[in-house]
Amino acid sequence: MLKSHNKYILFLYNCYEVIIIRIHYISFGCKVNLYETECVKELLVSEGYEISESEKDADIFLINTCTVTSESDKKLRKTINRIKKSYPGAVIGLMGCFVQAFPDKAKELNAEILIGNGNKTEILSALRQYHECKAKQLYINDNSVDSRFEPMCLGGFQKKTRAFLKIQDGCNQFCTYCIIPKARGRICSKPVDEIKKEVEILAENGYKEVVIVGINLSFYGKEFGLRLIDAIETVCSVDGIERVRLGSLEPEVISDEDIERMSRQKKLCPQFHLSLQSGCDRTLKAMNRHYTSEEYAEIVSKLRSAFENCAITTDIMVGFPDETEDDFEKSYNFVKKMNFSQAHIFPYSKREGTIAYKMENQVNESVKNERAKKIAEITNKSHIEFMKSHINGVYPVLFEREQSPEFHNGHTPDYLFIKVLKKSCEKSLRNQIFYVKIDRIENDCCIGHIIQ
Repeated sequence: MLKSHNKYILFLYNCYEVIIIRIHYISFGCKVNLYETECVKELLVSEGYEISESEKDADIFLINTCTVTSESDKKLRKTINRIKKSYPGAVIGLMGCFVQAFPDKAKELNAEILIGNGNKTEILSALRQYHECKAKQLYINDNSVDSRFEPMCLGGFQKKTRAFLKIQDGCNQFCTYCIIPKARGRICSKPVDEIKKEVEILAENGYKEVVIVGINLSFYGKEFGLRLIDAIETVCSVDGIERVRLGSLEPEVISDEDIERMSRQKKLCPQFHLSLQSGCDRTLKAMNRHYTSEEYAEIVSKLRSAFENCAITTDIMVGFPDETEDDFEKSYNFVKKMNFSQAHIFPYSKREGTIAYKMENQVNESVKNERAKKIAEITNKSHIEFMKSHINGVYPVLFEREQSPEFHNGHTPDYLFIKVLKKSCEKSLRNQIFYVKIDRIENDCCIGHIIQ
């Protein structure tokens, strides 16, 4: 029998005696990965497996992998080596993007269970098979032509105030720097009736805010003849949900009709993360992005006109192959003009298996870092100005789990981080919405006081 730290727990499953063991979960990468990890966790808990919050009590380490950059792969290998060194008897299971994109490399790693994308709910079978025969388990399907949306339903996020809701998977865009189409396959979507059922469960479980996420969220419903706005309206229609927030969006497929219909949804938070990547049209074309800087700016202008206190956040890449000083200056000036409320800046990272990996005129690492620093300086300034624009304003704040002995903390609809001194209100405010007047900004947040 398997031993779980001097504790034997048995239950009967189809006439087989099974030991309940403890699993420690690690999730790398995006919000979609976090959602899928929580779904797997719920599934295994329902079958009698225990969650191990600490590594030292775990029998199995289940890692949901990311492979967006080569650094992600290095981090994964380092984690596996550390676990095997610290806990030699532990079983390691790998799921997700690295396994799917690089199955041969995944097989070489010191892991007992390998599960690709689209197969995560088969983890239960993989665990049972491993326990029976002690042989490496491989669950990897070919997703290079068509993909299916793997059925998953989540009742809630442990210890989280807001819940993620995955409604879309896969990508057909094939940006030249991106491995995601290989890791996630072609676009596929969750039917709207299943979306509504899942959101109703989240509402019943007390969640007030839902974050809609996907790999390429803007393309939701294409195979059904639907659009993202159809899913947004479905989520907003559920009683009990007070806020609906969107994950990262590709800007080129957001139409005027989409914006007009979104503006009618009072629950929809006015925060839009529109992935820019570059403000230089020459670089955008080399990246195989399907918009120009002018088209991007037009969409931002329309969103700001349609939504009061609209926050536009973004991702910006610097040092893409053959990005000249002139290209960078164009991108820099465009970013400066856009006044983003927040931005994620990152140097281009070579990703094996992509077109850009073999492109000529790769940019020197020191140049990339210097360009990233310059872009970060202007986006940090625009972030501070965005925060300052809220001083003396009053905004509804959804308070989150207590993390500080001194402050309550939460977020406004446009995703400003808010702190309120606990001495002004000692009881817990978690998962409640209160109106807060913003008094000042401090470091990377706003300080205010409750007026209701």
